[in-house]
Amino acid sequence: MSANDKTTEEDLVCRAASGDRDAQRQIYETYGDRVYRTAERIVGESNAADVMQNAFIHLFGKLPSFRNESTFATWLHRLVVNEALQHLRQRGRRTMKTQPLTQLDVAAETTSLASEVVEMVTKAMERIEPDLRWIFELKEVDELSYAQIAEIVGIPEGTVGSRLNRARRELREQLLKLGWDH
Repeated sequence: MSANDKTTEEDLVCRAASGDRDAQRQIYETYGDRVYRTAERIVGESNAADVMQNAFIHLFGKLPSFRNESTFATWLHRLVVNEALQHLRQRGRRTMKTQPLTQLDVAAETTSLASEVVEMVTKAMERIEPDLRWIFELKEVDELSYAQIAEIVGIPEGTVGSRLNRARRELREQLLKLGWDH
């Protein structure tokens, strides 16, 4: 993000915090898909829209407290994760759902081999410990930096790295157990 983009984002957040509906709409349009995908990975497709709606309601209420100590996107991501986890607690469910990895933009007309790979990776991901899976998805799907993940999860960057390595190792092991031969 360039300095100019950061200034524009800060201005947008400031305007939205003061109640500017156009700025709030722009934030929703800019970040809505990302918020939905994050919520969907944690609570599943059937509850993602509710979590997304609640997250944006809380976001616009909390915007005045945003202090630019992290990027807005990181702060928003943490807010969405907290909202999704709160939703799970209210429902009495403790495990995160794994969304099928079709969101990785595997084209609709993929070959059967690609479909089999997606299915196998999805099954392997379901077998990984939820905390490790979450860190793996933040890095590989959301393409966040170690620093952003550390801030979202609330752990040191070094721990992010070690958990990411462990997640990759477990994914490899699960793929081998499922018959992966590539």
